[in-house]
Amino acid sequence: MLIITHIVIALSSIVYSAMLYLKPLKFKFYIAYLLVGLTLVTGTVLVIQTHSSLTHSCFAGLIYLAVVLAGIVPAHYKLSSAKSKIKK
Repeated sequence: MLIITHIVIALSSIVYSAMLYLKPLKFKFYIAYLLVGLTLVTGTVLVIQTHSSLTHSCFAGLIYLAVVLAGIVPAHYKLSSAKSKIKK
């Protein structure tokens, strides 16, 4: 059951980070960070419970983080540039 929860949270965070780029709002970033954190926590629990290969799991986790950060970082940049345009 935990594996299904892990997959659902991970896929949700990927989709959410892509949607975050389209309409970045400050409170939405907290939700994105929460989803990333939950994915990392459930992944860690799965590694501990199943005694799976740490190298494979860490590599998959790094790929996941790269994909999610590819949505979050540009969204953060987009939000900050929009705020600076408003202040001018």
